[in-house]
Amino acid sequence: MTTADIKKNAETKMAKSIEAFKSELQKIRTGRAHPGILDQVQVDYYGSPVPISQVANVSLLDARTLSVQPWEKGMGAKIEKAIRESDLGLNPASQGDLIRVPMPPLSEERRRDLIKVVKNTAEDAKVAVRNLRRDANEQAKKLAKDKQITEDDERRSQDEVQKLTDRVVSDIDKLVSAKEAEIMAV
Repeated sequence: MTTADIKKNAETKMAKSIEAFKSELQKIRTGRAHPGILDQVQVDYYGSPVPISQVANVSLLDARTLSVQPWEKGMGAKIEKAIRESDLGLNPASQGDLIRVPMPPLSEERRRDLIKVVKNTAEDAKVAVRNLRRDANEQAKKLAKDKQITEDDERRSQDEVQKLTDRVVSDIDKLVSAKEAEIMAV
């Protein structure tokens, strides 16, 4: 393993951390409708729990309403029940085969709570990135200890990993700012 391998490995893992953070941000509900909000809701499909997206088509009707179109006639009631029982605070309404899911407006207090959730999620992502930095630095120290690289190479590797970490943490902060603006603007 070389210092370039260490940096590339850390960069790949940090990119995955950012993707996981973006995925978590999408689950945080704002007043706007987003089909991804229902991704974590599980529906009982012949005895096994499956995501709604595997038993129905989820799309936007307008900025504040989702539509859920079940692929099988008997699934409408089960999907409606699963959405209602999820911790998202949504109240679906059936119209024949179509299920409408209106997004209730957010109160000022709820917006502030959501911002706290966003910041906690961001801090978890930053901790994951810092752990990756630590692991990469330990790998470089081990290579230097085993005399596979020089001390200068070790220092250079640590500097490169630190710059990468700073850039990723900055990206996380930008995502947090954008999500805060989205929550407060609705």
